[in-house]
Amino acid sequence: MRLRRGGAVDRSSPQEPTVNGTEPTQTHRLTEEMLKWSPWALLPLSFSIFTAGGLWVVYYIAVSDGTIAPLGSPYRGNGSLYAPYISIAGNNPPASCVFSEVMNLSAFLGFLIAVVRYLQLKHRIQVWLNVVTLVGFSLVCFGLTLVGNFQLFHQTIIHNIGTFTTFVLGTLFCWVQSCITLRVNMNNEGKIVGVARFLLSAVITVCMVVYMTLMSQRLHVQAAQWQWALVMSFLTFFGTFAIEFRHSSFEAVCIELCVQPVSVSEPPTEIPMHQHEG
Repeated sequence: MRLRRGGAVDRSSPQEPTVNGTEPTQTHRLTEEMLKWSPWALLPLSFSIFTAGGLWVVYYIAVSDGTIAPLGSPYRGNGSLYAPYISIAGNNPPASCVFSEVMNLSAFLGFLIAVVRYLQLKHRIQVWLNVVTLVGFSLVCFGLTLVGNFQLFHQTIIHNIGTFTTFVLGTLFCWVQSCITLRVNMNNEGKIVGVARFLLSAVITVCMVVYMTLMSQRLHVQAAQWQWALVMSFLTFFGTFAIEFRHSSFEAVCIELCVQPVSVSEPPTEIPMHQHEG
């Protein structure tokens, strides 16, 4: 509290502490705020960045090997190239080797996200709803393993089951989590984050409908383009969980129960028995 000219009292907030004699900049304040984030915020970001990067590596390998046509190609080329679907890009080695690794590691990271989200909402929503979302996203992660380990041209049925599980349950999960975000309103950020997630859920739904429609019309290159947009939208949605995870911390408490061993040389201790008569 400082005195102004004329004896008036200045009740404005005190100046913020300076850094090296200068006023703290917005960058300094943002850096200090980020240092307070929980390390769990890196989990959704790692999932999204790693999965997206891995899939694009698979795509470039397949294009370089002449397996698929580029995404920007308006036609199917000379007929020897396949449409650039993600599953076809990861169908043949060496791209299939990278594809399997990416899907397996992504499924593991996704399952960790599901568990952390479950713990975060454990005392905030109904138990049944929390369990349903945990099981639903766990099935999505299981679908990722089916997609990655059972190639389309070799195990078509199992691969398509994994694709259906991942896309359909993943879309439902996005809509449910959008509703939960608005309802819980964690740290008073639920309204902004919830609206963003609703928009992303709508984009995901539109991409999936257009993708399936184009496939039914055998417009495969265009359908593949929408499939890539669908997957990137999914990854963007899951990356938004870093907003809530940055406020959360979890501790694992391990308790070791030690039982005093009984020596064989010592007589057993008698335990008194109490009988209660009715």
